[in-house]
Amino acid sequence: MTKPEFYQRQRDEMVERQIRGRGVKDERVIAAMQKIPRHMFVDKAFVDRAYDDGPLPLPERQTISQPYMVALMTQSLLLTGKEKVLEIGTGSGYQTAILSRLADRVFSIERHPRLGRQAERTLHDLGIHNALVRIGDGTHGWAEEAPFDAILVTAGAPKVPPAYLDQLKDDGRLVIPIGDDTQQMLYRFTKTKEAIFEEELVACRFVKLVGRYGWEAVK
Repeated sequence: MTKPEFYQRQRDEMVERQIRGRGVKDERVIAAMQKIPRHMFVDKAFVDRAYDDGPLPLPERQTISQPYMVALMTQSLLLTGKEKVLEIGTGSGYQTAILSRLADRVFSIERHPRLGRQAERTLHDLGIHNALVRIGDGTHGWAEEAPFDAILVTAGAPKVPPAYLDQLKDDGRLVIPIGDDTQQMLYRFTKTKEAIFEEELVACRFVKLVGRYGWEAVK
């Protein structure tokens, strides 16, 4: 078996056991998870665990999220393929790559230059050209490119930074973990002209969303 075949088998098993097996039903999300080579986004020391059922360490004390959580959060955005999406927390770029197959354009913000630049290289190597990575404080959002059809936050916040709802289109969706530094609840906020609707999705645990409107950085 060649390496590409080996990794494809691992992706197929990951999808059947971890994604479909846990109730993810969006076929476009499932197809993206089967296509994107997760092993290219993990630290070299963990390549043999790239398709395991759990998060994995990244540099700068960050993590690449559990495959199921990536699929669930992506499905929760209700993407059709025409959207302009803002991602907060590029990390390895794996979630960015998944979003790139499901939306028209992806704008991703990473506060750690080392991670952001590596993610850019990996996305480029995979021929992904509809995703743009920016280095900066993600709690400000990306005002120059607003409004967005959907916003996905891959770090836990103490509350919703005001820029996110301000930069969301009417009928847009914001998916974000909110809680303390040990446990959060994943929420989906849907913005309409009349109100903001809030839904609890699942308990979760993410690294902190650090920035002016998030948690303070550890000194």
